Amino acid sequence: MSILWKYLDKRSATIAAIKDYENMQFIIENTDDEIAKQKDKMIGMASPKYDGMPHVHNPNAAEDRIINGIEEIDILKERYRQAVEYMEWFKPAWAQLTEDDRYVLETFYGDSNSYGGNAAYYVASYFGVEQTNAYKRKNRALDCLTVLLFGKE
Repeated sequence: MSILWKYLDKRSATIAAIKDYENMQFIIENTDDEIAKQKDKMIGMASPKYDGMPHVHNPNAAEDRIINGIEEIDILKERYRQAVEYMEWFKPAWAQLTEDDRYVLETFYGDSNSYGGNAAYYVASYFGVEQTNAYKRKNRALDCLTVLLFGKE
């Protein structure tokens, strides 16, 4: 599935792409560790549990554990592939924005601030303008990033 199908409404898609950035970065940075943990689970032996309850013997327990591990690794690899595809699509457009535009968009839509909070206040005080101008800056930056990501309609 193409990235563009996930983000059909271009303006709200741009906001969603900004919000997804840190998650995708996390996936790229941590997938190797998660795959290594899954591989360790696949080859490890389960310890007996002495809880007083009778247990059913499963002669295929080792095979089941390996199959489940392979399925989890496949999911992790697909998630990693999608994160890399997202970064190849998003980073060039993000890099073309001015530093001020990136600051405005991160303040309004980044994980550190939620929209509707004090984002307009922070942007207004950063630039020394009124909050209405902060919203105008946000809209201009968002429009610019939308064009960079999706092109003109």
